[in-house]
Amino acid sequence: MNAFADAMRALVADPNLGAEAVYRQGGTGPAVPVRVLRSSPDRVADAFGTEILSATDILSVAIATLPDLAAGDSFALGADLLIVTHAERDASGTAWRVLCQR
Repeated sequence: MNAFADAMRALVADPNLGAEAVYRQGGTGPAVPVRVLRSSPDRVADAFGTEILSATDILSVAIATLPDLAAGDSFALGADLLIVTHAERDASGTAWRVLCQR
């Protein structure tokens, strides 16, 4: 364990920051309960000269918890089903930054 892994474990365990989720590989694999950090920033895009505001979902997941993630995997957080569109490792190799669509 390194300091970054310890910090990630503490953040997802915090009831004010972390959230319970159910992960499924390929969207249909066996249910795996995990803790994640969820961020839902709004994204502004341009479409034919018109700005469009859309919600996005970004999850942070400890690599120690889920060593492999891919597009098409899913996370269920309460009533929300989030489909992974892209997953990348952070610089320390401690956590996934997971971009999702609802």
